[in-house]
Amino acid sequence: MSATAAFNELSGHQRIGGQLVRASGQSIAVIDPATEERIGEIAEAGSGEVAQSIAVANAVQRAWRKLNHHRRAELLHEVARRMIADRPLVAEMLTREMGKPYKESFDEVSWSASAVDYYAEVARHENGKVLGPAVDGQFHFTTKDPLGVVVIILPFNYPLCLLCWQAAAALASGNAVIIKPSELTTLTTLRFVEAFDALPGGLVQVITGGGAVGKQLVEHPETHMIAFTGGIETGRRIAESCGRLYKRSLIETSGNDPFIVMPSAPLDVAARGAAFGAFLNCGQVCAAAERFYIHERIYSEFAERLVHHTAKIRVGNGLDQVDMGPLASQRELARYLRILEAADDGGATTLTGGGRPAQLKKGWFVQPTVLGDVSADAPIMNDETFGPVAPLCIVRSFDEALTLANRSRYGLGATVYTLDLDESMRAVNELEAGMVWVNAPLLDNDAGPFGGRKQSGMGRQLGSEGLDMFRHTKLSMIDHAAQPHDFWWFPYSSAEAYPGKPRE
Repeated sequence: MSATAAFNELSGHQRIGGQLVRASGQSIAVIDPATEERIGEIAEAGSGEVAQSIAVANAVQRAWRKLNHHRRAELLHEVARRMIADRPLVAEMLTREMGKPYKESFDEVSWSASAVDYYAEVARHENGKVLGPAVDGQFHFTTKDPLGVVVIILPFNYPLCLLCWQAAAALASGNAVIIKPSELTTLTTLRFVEAFDALPGGLVQVITGGGAVGKQLVEHPETHMIAFTGGIETGRRIAESCGRLYKRSLIETSGNDPFIVMPSAPLDVAARGAAFGAFLNCGQVCAAAERFYIHERIYSEFAERLVHHTAKIRVGNGLDQVDMGPLASQRELARYLRILEAADDGGATTLTGGGRPAQLKKGWFVQPTVLGDVSADAPIMNDETFGPVAPLCIVRSFDEALTLANRSRYGLGATVYTLDLDESMRAVNELEAGMVWVNAPLLDNDAGPFGGRKQSGMGRQLGSEGLDMFRHTKLSMIDHAAQPHDFWWFPYSSAEAYPGKPRE
């Protein structure tokens, strides 16, 4: 099947109970951000369709949770195999729907399959533990139970990878999953989740639409956990709803990650790492490097090298030989250009970029941009930009860099380039972030937790921590002989009574 045929087949549909079902609500056009051409449409799910998907999910989950972990693992490995087989088509669809270069789309499908394979095995390796009993002869132990129905609300920037980080852990734990994709990547998501057809029908469903659909899924009494990735304000509202409903939540919101470069760093490597950290996926990465603190002794040389590497980045349609595609939507383009305009008004110097590529007449393209001499107090250094811009701020010491890096309401990731061991260890110990990368920007590891602090969110994805986000822990105690527990049962012994004068 071609990408065009897939877009046509999936337009206006959602997946309920293992079947494509046409959504009943208002249609929204899907626009290729590189060409501005209409490639399909999505539709808003009605309240009845939302309720139907939740009923299906609860029914199928009751059977899935009883399936042994070995069989679950086998089925999940089959899901991963299907993802790998589908990579060329899904990657092309993602590039055409969201804009990222084909290589990045292809890699994202690979990372998704890797997460599924990882959790297929990890979930059966540890399902509780035996405790030393507190009473002679008893058996005390913990087991892990699924939560029930997990709702996953996704962003547009990594719609497949984030889906699998969460869905793989949830499914391996015995849960059912309902996915509410971004309006900007719905059609690709619908095609991608066909890989989950290896599982019982209805275990993974996709409900389409905007915020109103997400709100229904969050507040329905028969959904049991919400995993959300997106903006701070929406994340706050979801967390508040979950708190009111005593419903578990995993919230990953915005980032404004610092990138520190010290004099001992190999500057050309650091500059290449900075360009990648700032401009990957057109800067639309929650853990992108967004504010750069460069030591005064190497500032000029580093800035020159970063400009050099930035100028070599090829911008264009992600289906061509390029390094950076367009922003995902016209709204994102307008928002990003306002940020650049405000930085210019605030006195920042544009070292390269700063606008739109003149040779690209259509599409929501922008130039990768480096800004120099940016004040530490400038808005661009303190708010998420979510676009391809690298603002450089001069610092006089490592202490100043750490102070400025931590002076933020965000705390997702942080990168440091240094060959000084003391600085490396101080960065690990003192940076207020969920992840610290020393000379290794933006790496992930299926076995290591991903998540933030402060207003970057709460909870973790990946690793054993990510698995336990989707499981209850149950403590059980067994006295196989059913002995009387006279050491603390009634009647209390006279020897343990109050030794003073009896009360009148």
